[in-house]
Amino acid sequence: MAAAEDDPRRMLGGFIRAQRQMANLSLRQLSALTKVSNPYLSQVERGLHEPSVRVLKSIADALNVSAETLFEQAGLISHTEKLGNEGTECAIRADRRLTDAQRRAMLSVYRSYVGDNRTESLNHPLVEH
Repeated sequence: MAAAEDDPRRMLGGFIRAQRQMANLSLRQLSALTKVSNPYLSQVERGLHEPSVRVLKSIADALNVSAETLFEQAGLISHTEKLGNEGTECAIRADRRLTDAQRRAMLSVYRSYVGDNRTESLNHPLVEH
């Protein structure tokens, strides 16, 4: 049997808890934002349940974390399948010099630019970026 530290559900739950605490959200607040019950979120954080993709996506949205990050933590995608913007988003979230509002604003702007660039690349496939 795997040690508790190696249990993917516990690791995912611990990651979600850490992100929730960094966002200064209570379980109740996260529950309201995600429309997922408070007891279920508590069980996810303790590694007792493996959340669905829908639940992971709603948690990611509420915590302003990319869904890919949670999917990787949950073992649904591998590190090599992640989008290239993950390092930038992690750096923005980790920078303690920024307020929560500044982090949210920077992530929003960054994601809008990356999304615009993806659309631009699809519209002009011969242009190298």
